[in-house]
Amino acid sequence: MAWDEWERLKTQAAEERSTRMRLNQLAPGSGGGGNQQGDLEVNQKDLAAIGDAAFELRQEFERVSNHARTASQKAASGLKSEGFALGGALDHVASRWVDQSRSLLDATAHISNHLDYTKGAHAGDEVHIAGTISTISTLDAGFDERKGA
Repeated sequence: MAWDEWERLKTQAAEERSTRMRLNQLAPGSGGGGNQQGDLEVNQKDLAAIGDAAFELRQEFERVSNHARTASQKAASGLKSEGFALGGALDHVASRWVDQSRSLLDATAHISNHLDYTKGAHAGDEVHIAGTISTISTLDAGFDERKGA
């Protein structure tokens, strides 16, 4: 490559880079979805559905995983008893399968349990907020009475 070709390529790359530069934000007022919805909203039905799905996933995966584990361990044992080196490798894979399966089962149980806890905690928060707001209304009414309104 000649020096002048190198300089031309560098100049061309710099020009392309400058034309590809864009401001890293949107103009004020334009958004990524059109409608401004406000705060994130989740209801108890949504939380319950996710928790139920995690629980069902855990139950079904545990059943299928146990079948895969026992079949693999049985095959590994048979191969080892016949003198095949593959039996030891399959036994190693089966033990790793058990470890990974337990991790997934623990994670799905954690999701299900956490959502159940969240549902209860938010219900308690709602009761507390409603009580606080009704207390404020009672106080306001009392001040209005004293003021003669």
